[in-house]
This record gives sequence, structure tokens and C-alpha cells, in this order.
Amino acid sequence: MLLETWMLTEIVGALILIITGLYIYYKLFVFTFWRKKGVYNVEPTFPTGNMLPLLTGKLSSAEFFKNAYEQHKKHRLLGVYMLHRPYLILTDPNLIRDVLAKEFSNFHDRGMFCNPETDPLSGNLFQLPGKKWRNLRVKLTPTFTSGKIKQIFPILKETGDTLNKFFDRKVESKESIDVKDIFTRYSLDVIMSTAFGMTCDSINNPNNEFRYWSKKVFEPKLLWNGLVFFAPQVFDLFSMPYNERSVTKFFTTMFRDTIEHRQSHDIIRKDFLNLLMQLMKDGYVDPDDESANRKIDANAMENKLSLAEATAQAYVFYIAGFETTSTSITYCLYELAKRQDIQDKLRDEIRTVVKKHGGITYSGLNDMPYLHKVVSETLRKYPALSVLNRICTKETTLETTNVNIPVGTPLIIPVYGLHWDPEIYPEPEKFDPERFSEENIKSRHPYVYLPFGEGPRICIGLRFGMVQVKVAIVNTLLNHRVKPTPNTPDNFEYLGGTLLLIPKGGVHLYIETVP
Repeated sequence: MLLETWMLTEIVGALILIITGLYIYYKLFVFTFWRKKGVYNVEPTFPTGNMLPLLTGKLSSAEFFKNAYEQHKKHRLLGVYMLHRPYLILTDPNLIRDVLAKEFSNFHDRGMFCNPETDPLSGNLFQLPGKKWRNLRVKLTPTFTSGKIKQIFPILKETGDTLNKFFDRKVESKESIDVKDIFTRYSLDVIMSTAFGMTCDSINNPNNEFRYWSKKVFEPKLLWNGLVFFAPQVFDLFSMPYNERSVTKFFTTMFRDTIEHRQSHDIIRKDFLNLLMQLMKDGYVDPDDESANRKIDANAMENKLSLAEATAQAYVFYIAGFETTSTSITYCLYELAKRQDIQDKLRDEIRTVVKKHGGITYSGLNDMPYLHKVVSETLRKYPALSVLNRICTKETTLETTNVNIPVGTPLIIPVYGLHWDPEIYPEPEKFDPERFSEENIKSRHPYVYLPFGEGPRICIGLRFGMVQVKVAIVNTLLNHRVKPTPNTPDNFEYLGGTLLLIPKGGVHLYIETVP
């Protein structure tokens, strides 16, 4: 008994000594990094730095960095500590432009976890660094041209028609509907069809296998998501994947089986999967104009996509186009439900253009300027990706600053904060599509509106994402009106454990037929 008490006392004493030593080390060395650089910093707390509200789920990442921006935007550079690691927040649009574009060669990586060996799905365009990213970007860029999206448009139109018919049936029940749930199903159907060649009809059959896996992929994971963005080296240190192995197995098997089925039955379908198959077979995609002569690039032939690489691109297309799209549509209809005048004006434009084009067409969507303003304002008020992250890959001193940024320093651009800055967007809580008139756009700094990022790493699928959102809105409002219910919130609470701006709970609206 005495021996056990002595050992316990020794262990407690050793722990106290270790914690005291770490505390002193953090205070004297770790948490003095920004002060020595001459950068104003938010006072950190041992041992989590400034990250505790994120780790506990008290704040979402969107709210955390928005608050930091609002409280300290007078400082062009703001230092914070995420655990032991110093992060630099950029608040000045000129510095943001320098990092995203002018000095891109020194800040071309996101600094996220990426290890295709331990986690094959991480080897995607969004996460890849350096030369690997650049080579893959060149290969994938031709798959997202206007011509390619126009070829894929019939799939979007078909899913939109299904959505329209679904609302026709729902009107008869006169019950409120959870639009977040409905547009999650719509987005799932579009992405699974275009990226994986699978028809799942989640709009009419929500309890299918694909819906299960979508919930699995996007379930909030506070610690896990915090590590992948703010301490990615942990995954490499312990040789563990970010994506669950069951998720990797499901998507890899599905992708491989679909390709084998198409090849064995000589099936050609104009979708994103077909373009990936071309990259696997030839190293390049066919030109938009089928009559054009394509000069074969020998280097492209030698650098065909492997099955694992192609699967990772289909997966990131799924990730990027699923949750972001459904939330953007949800927020848009929520705002339109509260502003019937804007909804009526938009519906008038939709009906006029649809009649002019003889239906919902790709060219017709491009002939709806007010719809574009409405979607742009939705992405201003509710940017899908609330922050942009970069990492310094070459020691740099940004122009007009005296701050030397060492290699490996992570940088954060608080998109949500910029989009809600009253000095940039007066009355930011107000939903006003006219902020995106040509005159108003020209009056603003080009780097204060960043829903898709900017510079060479701007979202490669932004055109497709906009079309996907617009098809859903047009099919919803063409013959229907959305209205708030007594339970429709005035303000949203957002999920923690993700950089996406996702509302907690559902968003219920009434829907009725408009003659």
C-alpha cells in the first residue's frame, strides 16, 4: 500500500513537472513568435493557443475567424496560435491579392493533409501540393469548360425536372418541407450521376445506400477536422488516414465497378466520369468541338491518370459539389421566402426567359442576370467555404510590410468576415442582390468577394456549381412560391467541426403553386 502511494505521488509529481516545463516553454518560446515578428496577435492560452472555442464546438470555424476579423481588422496582419502552431490571418485586401495571385508561387499550397499512400482519396486536386497539383490542374481544366458543362447539362435538367415534380406533389399536402433535406437529395443525385455514373433518385427514395454514405462522409468531427486543417502532420506521424477506410473502400469499389461496366458494354455517357475515363485512357480529354483536330501531347500520354488518382478526383468533385451546393440553394430560398418582392422579380425573369428559350436550357440560364445577382448575394452572405487557407512555401516579405514570413507558416483569409464587413458591404445582414450590379462590383476591391477563392487555385468547378444551383432555383420557383413558416429561424446557428457554413437543424418553408 505504501509502495503504491509512493508511486502515485511520483507519477503526479512528474506530470506536474512536465506540465510546468511545457507551460514555461510555450510562454517563453512558442507564444512569442508573432511578437518577435512585430505582428499583433490575439493573446493565446496554454496549451490550445487560440483554438479552444473550435475544439469544444463553441464556435464554428466560420464564426471563429469572422470574430477575429471583426475585432482586429485594423491590423493588416493578425497572429493567432492553433495549438502550438502560429497562423497568420490576412485582413487587408491588397495583401490577400498578393498571397492568392501576385505572389502565388510562394503560397501555392493549402497546407492540408495529403498522403495518397495512406489515404488514397486525399490525392485530389483540392489537397495536392506543388508540382503534383499543377500537373493535375492542367489535366482537369479542360473537363470544366463551358462546352463540357453544356454537354453534361441534360443530366442536370433531368434531375431538375424530378425536383419540380416532387414539389408539385408536396404542394397538395400543404405541409412545410425541410428544404435543406430536399436539396441535399437533389445535390446527391446530380453528383452521383455526373461523377460516379450512378442513378440513386434520392429525391423520391431518400433512404438509399448512397444517402447513408453521404451522411457518413459529412458527419461533423470536431477533433478530426481540426487536425486535418490545423495539425495535418499528426496523420503522417501516425501513418493514419483522414478518410475512414470504409468510405475509401465504398467509393473506390463503386468507381472501379462502374468503369468496368462501361468498358465491357461499350457505354459512352456525357458526364464527368466519362471525362475521367478519357484521362485514364489517353491522358487528355476530347475537345469541345468534336470536329476539331486534337494534337496529341506525348507527355499527356505518358502521364495518364491511374485508377486511384481518378477515383480521388471523382471523390473531391463529390465533396465539393454536394454539401456546398445544397446549403447554397437552401440559404437562397430562405432569403427569397423572407423577401417576396425579390422572389417575385426573380420569378418574372425566370418565366420570361424559359418562355423565350422554349424550356430550361443552358443558354437560358446565362440569359438570367437577376438570377446571377441573387445567387451571388447568397454566396456573399453565406459563403460555402468560410475561410481560405494557404501555406508559405518560400520565405517571403510581402510588399508594404516589414514582416518576414518563414517557410511552413500557415495563412488564413477570413472570407466570411470580409463578406460581412459593413465598410465593404453596408448593412451586411440585408439581402440585396443589387450589390452585384456592374456598377457596384466595379466600385469594390476585387479581393473582398471570394466564395470560390481567387488566383490560380480558384475553384475549378465554379461554373458547374453555379449551374447546379441555378437549375435547382429555376425549377423550384418556375411554378411555385416559397414562404416562411412559424418555425423558420430569423438567424442561423452553424455546425462546428467543419469549415463549411452549414446550418444546425433543418430549414422549413411552405411551398405553394403560383398560377
